[in-house]
Amino acid sequence: MNAKDFEKYTSAITLSDMEIFVFPELIYSLVLANIMSPVIWRWRELDCFKKLEGKNSYRKLMRLKQFIIEEFDFNLDLETWGLTSKAGEIKRLEKFISADEIAKSNALFGYQGDKYYFDVDIRKHFGLDKYDSDIIPYWKTETIEAMEAFRRKPGYKTAAGECVSLAALYAAAAFVVCRIPLEDIYMILTPLHSQNFIDLQDGVLTNNRRLVTKAMWFNGTAISNKAQRALRNENITIVAHSTGYAHCLYEDATIDRAAYKHFAGCLASYLKADLTMSLFASFLRSNREYQKHFQMCRDCHGRPHFLKAEVLFHYEHGSNFRIADKTFDKLLAEVADEDFVVYELPGRIRCDRLEQFITDNHPDLTTIEGKSTFKSFVEPTIPDAERFANELADFLYTEAKLPAWEKNYLRSKPIQIPVDYSRRQVIERLQSIRGDNTTADLAFYAYRDMQTCDWRPFITAAIERNPVSLEMTGSRSIEQVRQWLEQMDNISIYTGSRLAQPDEVANYKTADGIEKAFSLANVIRRRHPNRSIEICVDNADVTLSADGRYCFKSQKNLTKTVKMPAGKAATISD
Repeated sequence: MNAKDFEKYTSAITLSDMEIFVFPELIYSLVLANIMSPVIWRWRELDCFKKLEGKNSYRKLMRLKQFIIEEFDFNLDLETWGLTSKAGEIKRLEKFISADEIAKSNALFGYQGDKYYFDVDIRKHFGLDKYDSDIIPYWKTETIEAMEAFRRKPGYKTAAGECVSLAALYAAAAFVVCRIPLEDIYMILTPLHSQNFIDLQDGVLTNNRRLVTKAMWFNGTAISNKAQRALRNENITIVAHSTGYAHCLYEDATIDRAAYKHFAGCLASYLKADLTMSLFASFLRSNREYQKHFQMCRDCHGRPHFLKAEVLFHYEHGSNFRIADKTFDKLLAEVADEDFVVYELPGRIRCDRLEQFITDNHPDLTTIEGKSTFKSFVEPTIPDAERFANELADFLYTEAKLPAWEKNYLRSKPIQIPVDYSRRQVIERLQSIRGDNTTADLAFYAYRDMQTCDWRPFITAAIERNPVSLEMTGSRSIEQVRQWLEQMDNISIYTGSRLAQPDEVANYKTADGIEKAFSLANVIRRRHPNRSIEICVDNADVTLSADGRYCFKSQKNLTKTVKMPAGKAATISD
């Protein structure tokens, strides 16, 4: 490997937020690693999914949402993977992207967001405000195994992961469990969030543990408003797909041009809706300050009765029925008679007349003409009609800030995996294209397959980017660190010949003997940088030598000798 490739391959092991931004292939390599994992394939055999065999993918996806909500927490503990140096990370990666460009696009390196994020003090919201010096969290993305292993951490009863981990999990599970083709799944990364767009029915957006359909996007509820924040207020930095990626800063794009165009059209359609009375009710639900300008009207034995809009929304809040949909009459039936009056309320627009106006005129608020027509209707009643019309237009239409369309589209081999493949067939297919597809090759590093991968990226990551294990061992002597490791369960969180990094060992307190040896090597190298280290793996026996011999037991059936001379690159031999 040349230096650039080596940096990318070591980053496939650590998968930090910044590394994924610099090397956009990495996010999809994590998806593929999760698809290869036996964990998600076991979900297929659970009763909740077995009984959906023969059902369509949309039905399975809705059940997957409930499963993930029940089994996974959203983890926003920024220090789960320890702390690192901002200057050190920038120096390591500035040969690929300048420090200024990193700062504009990464929350840990200066990104503040647009006006919306200033208004809600987004850095404080995420706990970023306390990192105002060179020391910042090592924001890493977890594999499905690392997410599942959160169950072992104090304070966690379920699996867990942050937004990038959950997006990668959803993409993999949508393919494995719901049989949704990879071609229909698009990953969307912004500086503060990661989610997926699934080209199914009118479109489905994943958002942390939840799913957002187009109807939900426009329902005006608090949870939907939060789901909208990234696409409404941030630039999209990366779009990743089975055919490749498009990056906000890179002129080259590996995504198929037609696939990117199709995605842009689908997303635009998802984010836009024509004005209807139901959507207008959702707008008022989301913007309570405007409710005072409207009144509802019902027929009572041939006579009109009137009701303040805000009163009806109050009733809706505690009801299963909704304003302006097919359950509207049932909602009206729940309203106490004394809340109605027999006279038209002054200074308020009647919603039945507004509905008739919408039906007759079909105003398109994305056009100057349509907005002007609508403004003329509400102007006699609403003080700032132009602002009202603009805010309604913004509610109905969001323009996603995608990476520029004009790119140098490189021809690349797409990742094509039929949905009816078995796990073994998936792995064999990915193995067969590793030489032609960098993302597929990187997937085996994210998967930690030490049987088929060069060990050097794993070793470099293990002794340079694992601060948690160093912090946890603290002032313990080397022998005490060995004892601490020996007391852990001798079981890896990864199956087969795959290996955990030292910080995964430290966080989850379980490890195979090879993983314990690398964890000890990480501590020794930090404390004694001039000391040479050798790790000999001979099937069940693992020996670390470094001015002392430390022995561990392994179940990985690997044979390797790793030599780490002081100040030199590691060498590996069979």
